[in-house]
Amino acid sequence: MEPFILASQSPRRQMLLTWADLAFEVIVSDSDETYPTTMDLNEVPVYIAKNKAQAVQEKIILSYPQHLNKNIVAADTIVVLAGNVLGKPANKQEAIASLTALSGKTHQVITGVVLLYQGKEYSFSETTLVTFNTLTLAQIEYYVENYKPYDKAGGYAIQEWIGVVGIHSIEGDFYNVMGLPVSKLLQKIKQLEVN
Repeated sequence: MEPFILASQSPRRQMLLTWADLAFEVIVSDSDETYPTTMDLNEVPVYIAKNKAQAVQEKIILSYPQHLNKNIVAADTIVVLAGNVLGKPANKQEAIASLTALSGKTHQVITGVVLLYQGKEYSFSETTLVTFNTLTLAQIEYYVENYKPYDKAGGYAIQEWIGVVGIHSIEGDFYNVMGLPVSKLLQKIKQLEVN
């Protein structure tokens, strides 16, 4: 299979594609991660992923013409608690506030995926429900101090210490919470290759 272009600098997405034995190269480009305030939250990750894919496609046209015919994968993940998006915390205080809000509650992790495949665009999203145990302030501060989750939606990574200690249950795709519903992506690619 021809290698894909992964439009993401996320080490977790790169790791998941490596585990899946999907050949890929990484090209990232700055893109707008804002979205219309009236947009349904379920549509937000696909909207942002589409912006990422298009930004990388434009970058390839300008700077990497040797990659013009390659397929592009882009993804974006959001954490939604009680109808509000918990973004990436900017500092220690925001990370603590985010985890305090998640403590003892169930939230949604929604990842949007956009594939630019043989000149056509395909998109889908995946939702996983994650329920946290009730966390103590000491646990939250320990995690933030030692793992510094400032580049992660909702201020946590399920594959780190907080996932082992703090997660009560998940309903859905575990790897979606890491940032990419890899099984669904592979099924979509296989379906496109057959057609």
